[in-house]
Amino acid sequence: MKRLVYAAAAFAFLIPAAADAHRAWLRPSATVLSTKDTFVTVDAAVSNDLFYFEFRPLPLDGLEITAPDGSTIAPENANSGKLRSTFDIPLKTPGTYRIALVDDRLMAQYTDNGEKKRWRGKVENLKEIPASASDVVVIQSQRRMETFVTAGKTDETALKPAGKGLEMQPITHPNDLVANDEASFRLLLDGKPAADMKIEIVPGGVRYRNQPGDFSVTTDKDGVFKVKWPEAGLYWMEASVTDDKPSVKEASKRRSTYAATLEVLPE
Repeated sequence: MKRLVYAAAAFAFLIPAAADAHRAWLRPSATVLSTKDTFVTVDAAVSNDLFYFEFRPLPLDGLEITAPDGSTIAPENANSGKLRSTFDIPLKTPGTYRIALVDDRLMAQYTDNGEKKRWRGKVENLKEIPASASDVVVIQSQRRMETFVTAGKTDETALKPAGKGLEMQPITHPNDLVANDEASFRLLLDGKPAADMKIEIVPGGVRYRNQPGDFSVTTDKDGVFKVKWPEAGLYWMEASVTDDKPSVKEASKRRSTYAATLEVLPE
């Protein structure tokens, strides 16, 4: 690498064109179950209409399932088809499970022999960029996408933040959400409150409405944001931030994104 170019325009160039048109999501078959010793099936996809399969499957790389005792468990029957990925989770222990897709990698663009090229991968594979490359831009991309399932009584062991990138720290338990009630959450960036950040919230069932019904809220100085759910159903929320605080020395900027699927139950 002959030189790094720290340019906002270059960073924008690295963001996939589909990012504005499509949303990535997880959808569990159920979020609250009365007993343990059962299963939930989770769908994972990228689509225009939330929670419908019409674009492509979501890769399951970086899947992390945290059990109520804080241990990590493996999915069963994981599979990726043409439009969605699916996997089963055995709920052998009572309590709350956290299902997350976590991704932390680098994106780059560079010029080699007069040709502009792109690269995406892990930091240990950065050597794949030719030593002869010039105008190299390296961006760290962090993403956490998650949903929550409770078998029996809710608890909070699995909800402990990892302290890396954007995360949501529930104040109201994510499996205790009720229509027309107000719920509170805290948004964290690297384990610290993320103030003055916008969170986009979109209810499912968009294809059956003339209006998308989306709305947004903003975190306060302590990273706290509150949501009053207008009706029961599945909701998708997302927040993102771009800063100059990558954890990888080769990168000049970082984009961190958090997304979650939450179910709101009737009154």
